[in-house]
Amino acid sequence: MLFLISPAKALDYDTPPTTSKATQPLFVAQASELMAVLRSQSPQEVASLMSLSDALAGLNVGRYQAWTPAFTKTNSKQAVLAFNGDVYDGLNAKTLSTAELNWAQAHLCILSGLYGVLRPLDLMQPYRLEMGTRLVTEKGKNLYQFWNRQIADYLNERAVADGSGVIINLASEEYFKSVDRKVLQPRVVSCVFEEHRGGGQYKVISFMAKRARGLMVRYAVQHRATKPDHLKGFDLDGYAWQPALSTDSTLVFRRDRA
Repeated sequence: MLFLISPAKALDYDTPPTTSKATQPLFVAQASELMAVLRSQSPQEVASLMSLSDALAGLNVGRYQAWTPAFTKTNSKQAVLAFNGDVYDGLNAKTLSTAELNWAQAHLCILSGLYGVLRPLDLMQPYRLEMGTRLVTEKGKNLYQFWNRQIADYLNERAVADGSGVIINLASEEYFKSVDRKVLQPRVVSCVFEEHRGGGQYKVISFMAKRARGLMVRYAVQHRATKPDHLKGFDLDGYAWQPALSTDSTLVFRRDRA
C-alpha cells in the first residue's frame, strides 16, 4: 500500500537529522518552474497571495531567492524530518529506526505544492507554497492546474511497483484534490478520526485528526502494514476501529478521551 499525507507549514531545519541517508526529490524541473514564478513576486505580492504577515512574506521571499535545483545536505534536509506540524508530531519520524525509515521511504508519499510528491528521505529546501495557492503559471491559474495529472501518474507507477493496488489517503482535502481521480488507478481508502464530545456525539477535531494521521503512518510503519485490514488494529493514543461505521473505502476510528 501507499500512504498519502500532507506537508506542514512549520519547518525544522535546526535539529540535526537522525539519519545520513537521503534521496533526491523527483520533480525538480517542475519545482524550478514554480520557483521562477515565485521569484518574480514582490514581498507585498507574496503576502497578498498567501495571506501572510509582512515578516513571513519577507522570510519566504528570501527562501525563494536562495532556492537552487542542486540539493545537498548543506542546503536541504530530509522531508519527513524537516516538516514540523501536527501530522509529523504524531509520526515522530526522528525516533524511527533506519529499517523503519527505509520502509516508510517505500510506502509513504508526501504531497507538496512545490515538490509535487516527496518521499520521506527526499532532500527538501525550505519553502512555503500551499497546494490551494492561486499561483498563476503558464499551465493555469492555480497549482491544481499546474500539476494536472502528474501526481496521479506518478502514484499509478508507484502502485504498479508496490503491487497492492491500494492507496491509504491520510492527506487533507486541499492536498488530495491535487490527485486527478479520473487518472488514478489504485483503490483509495480514507481514514477518519473522531473524538467523543459528550452525549454520545463524536466529531472530527482538526488538529487531533492531523496528529492521528501521523500516528496511523507510524503504526503502519512499525507493523509493516500491507493491506487495509492491517490498519484495523490501530490503537495508538486510545483510538479504536469502528466496524459498524466503516466501509470498503473508509475506515472510521474513534476515541472517548484524548
